[in-house]
Amino acid sequence: MENIPSPIIIQEFITESGVSYSSLPLSFTLSGLPLYSAPIVLVNHALTGNAEVTGANGWWNDLIGEEKTIDTHKFTVLAFNVPGNGNDSFIIENYQDFTTRDIARIFIKGLELLNIHQLHTIIGGSVGGGIAWEILALEPHITQNLIPIATDWKSTDWMIANCYLQEQILNNSSKPIEDARIHAMLCYRSPESFKEKFQRTINANRPVFNIESWLAHHGEKLQKRYQLASYKLMNQLLKTIDITRNREDFETLLSKTDAAIHIIGINSDLFFIPKENRETFKELKKFKDNVSYSEIDSVHGHDAFLIEYKQLDHLLADIFKAETIEK
Repeated sequence: MENIPSPIIIQEFITESGVSYSSLPLSFTLSGLPLYSAPIVLVNHALTGNAEVTGANGWWNDLIGEEKTIDTHKFTVLAFNVPGNGNDSFIIENYQDFTTRDIARIFIKGLELLNIHQLHTIIGGSVGGGIAWEILALEPHITQNLIPIATDWKSTDWMIANCYLQEQILNNSSKPIEDARIHAMLCYRSPESFKEKFQRTINANRPVFNIESWLAHHGEKLQKRYQLASYKLMNQLLKTIDITRNREDFETLLSKTDAAIHIIGINSDLFFIPKENRETFKELKKFKDNVSYSEIDSVHGHDAFLIEYKQLDHLLADIFKAETIEK
């Protein structure tokens, strides 16, 4: 079963910064077993992603589907579109009104309105994983498992710096989406990945390096399918991940949850660097037993969570392929 139901309308939402929105549409997809008949997995999309996690246009089809890691014969898979991500007609122009925590609050409200009180797993990569951390910090008993991939519970100075540069490009460039995407691809891959792929080769059709034509292609491709306001908003969310902002400290917040936390880093990630993931794991282990850390071994950098499916399948097998899955 797969369908795209009508959006939930979140009424009278006040952001962390105190801005009031009389209504926010929250669109979503459901796939797998019918709602309330099986354990529910909430999947959070990354920066240019959306709620189509599986099916004809699914961006995580290698991981989610019939007899895949997250088996749609065993689970109900729910994914929300971040309001303003451009996948419906709703656009947020004042992107600085919102933080990652606001989106987590909107998702929690969506779960309430769908009458969902318990999740089997919240999983997400990159900013989607940041939203997952924020959900757990707000609702420590909402899920049995948290799986943040290629992300962390806070944006580092390095992350904020890159998001600041993205914002400058998005606000000042004559080709904002294309130019921002070209810079972003340098964050999403790694020097080794480029070396392996391009070997300093020249494009056969025009006198440029293949790396240059590849970057230009990615910029043009995104420009055709993505909206400037959506990019600005999602970049703002990436910059504002921090479960401790104006709240208790990390240990106090995470001591409240019984959820198993399975952190997955990428050894070549230049964006959410694995050193931060290891430090997060080390901190958690001081006061929590059901925590694990594993690493994808890849030359491909941050984007490896969208590329290295076999490794991800192996790392997630114990969580999703247990012989008896509790409902």
